[in-house]
Amino acid sequence: MTAPIETTGAAAEAQPEAVLAGAKQSQIQGRSLGRIAWNRFKRDKVAVAGGIVVILLILMAVLAKPIESIFGLDPNEFHQDLIDPALLSPRGSWGGISLHHPLGVDPQFGRDVLTRIIEGSWVSLLVAGGATMLSVVIGVVFGVVAGFYGGWVDTIISRAMDTFLAFPLLLFAISISASLQDGAFGLTGLPLRIAVLIFVIGFFNWPYMARIVRAQTLSLREREFVEAARSLGARGPFILFRELLPNLVAPILVYATLLIPTNILFEAGLSFLGVGIAPPQASWGGMLTSAAGLYETDPMYMIVPGLAIFITVLAFNLLGDGLRDALDPRSK
Repeated sequence: MTAPIETTGAAAEAQPEAVLAGAKQSQIQGRSLGRIAWNRFKRDKVAVAGGIVVILLILMAVLAKPIESIFGLDPNEFHQDLIDPALLSPRGSWGGISLHHPLGVDPQFGRDVLTRIIEGSWVSLLVAGGATMLSVVIGVVFGVVAGFYGGWVDTIISRAMDTFLAFPLLLFAISISASLQDGAFGLTGLPLRIAVLIFVIGFFNWPYMARIVRAQTLSLREREFVEAARSLGARGPFILFRELLPNLVAPILVYATLLIPTNILFEAGLSFLGVGIAPPQASWGGMLTSAAGLYETDPMYMIVPGLAIFITVLAFNLLGDGLRDALDPRSK
């Protein structure tokens, strides 16, 4: 019978079992993928700032009508007494900025610019959000089907994507919007214009999302968890919606946040050309149209809606870049 081996000093401290036995259970905690992504995102101060601005913009758009009702604001209320008829510009300096009109008034009718910016926010975000949702739904469905099944299914969907990408979208949007101004599908006025913009922008932008989803699906369908599902008898629809789609959430979310500012710019461009949101409904692109010939007498009327578009697009782009870095498993 051998004597027990004595351990002293550094040798005793080096035993990992003793260290683990003495450690508290609360000190050893696992982190989910969502927690890891959130910690990465919080470290990116620029992306956090962009996310805060996006949240404020969404709140302003959602609460636009209640804010106008509570404070008695009317985006189409004329204040001709604030316009200098000789100079055709607001009285005072900096576009008529005052305590009652913090961003001034427009040089044509004296309407409050801040109220029109708030009113135009829900139009821009509604059109951009609806078009993005439509693009994401169509693009994800066709992209995941093309990437998973391959063969002739992939060929047909890929050629359809090439066809849609070849469309002159701007000219097509102008022609469709101009031809449906009077009424269609039981809609007239502002609801019709918003529905047409959402359909045109969203329906013809889905190939961009479909290409990204298809490329990710081609990579994921060869992974071990897909083979394991097949070996257990899972069929195509189950694998698509229960195995592949959860792993595609990150790229879909990132590209959707980057697609929204593109759609905001597209809607503003159509309104600027006169085939988007029609006056007297306030829109940021329409305000730029009104300011086009008045920038010499009242440059503030062009700067304010331009800054609104710039800040919104920049905030969404910063948020999208931050989400892309946070959700990338290869980032540190």
